[in-house]
Amino acid sequence: MNSRTVIITGGGTGIGAACAQVFAEQGDNVLIVGRRPEPLQAVAARTGAIAIVADVSTGDSWNETILQQIKQHTDAIDVLICNAGGMGLGRVEDMNDQQWHQGMKANLDSAFASVRGCLPSLIQRRGNVLFVGSLASLAAGPEACGYVTAKHALIGLMRSVARDYGRQGVRANAICPGWVRTPMADEEMQPLMEQHQFTLDEAYQYVCRDVPLQRPASAHEVALACRFLCSADASMITGAALVIDGGAAVVDLPTLAFT
Repeated sequence: MNSRTVIITGGGTGIGAACAQVFAEQGDNVLIVGRRPEPLQAVAARTGAIAIVADVSTGDSWNETILQQIKQHTDAIDVLICNAGGMGLGRVEDMNDQQWHQGMKANLDSAFASVRGCLPSLIQRRGNVLFVGSLASLAAGPEACGYVTAKHALIGLMRSVARDYGRQGVRANAICPGWVRTPMADEEMQPLMEQHQFTLDEAYQYVCRDVPLQRPASAHEVALACRFLCSADASMITGAALVIDGGAAVVDLPTLAFT
């Protein structure tokens, strides 16, 4: 396989870091972008990726900083993985305007600005865009109004890119993971750990008790699915949202009492 250039936003931790590892191992040139230099540098040292410290959520940042730094290393972008996200937690009545906008910025604006910045090269290279969504792209978890709304909208953005640029050879897909063992998910386990005196492993077992496979995914497992969707093996797949959740989405909630 010819070496490609892969841009990963939010590449310093979790799924983004796992993608950096998986794509680098197959010989791709990987550039990871994020706001925090320390985790980016750690991933870069481990994988050989190139770290770019920047905010991916604005067009100005892409035009004035990120694209300029990318051009120092390559003239082509073959794959864009929009992985930056987070924030937007709370119910409608509990969220102020700033918290709402932070959720939109982290999850949706970041993907929009990233695609727009990379699109000319993606068209030229007949490349791939992969959006990292969530089960929250398909259903609502509790007290996460901004996050759920932005992740739902992310699927709409993916479908628009697939629809508008497919004739120019660009494929766009999304993944929708359930529970994945990442630093962000570890933080979400803390209230359960405090309430029930669980260990971290026990908290994950608890939240996955009604998942058919009864465990969370690893970030590496999710990265392998990302690699597939961005590969020639998936050459006829575009506009798809691949659920990676151990079967959680197929569970009929009203029948759980009979389990």
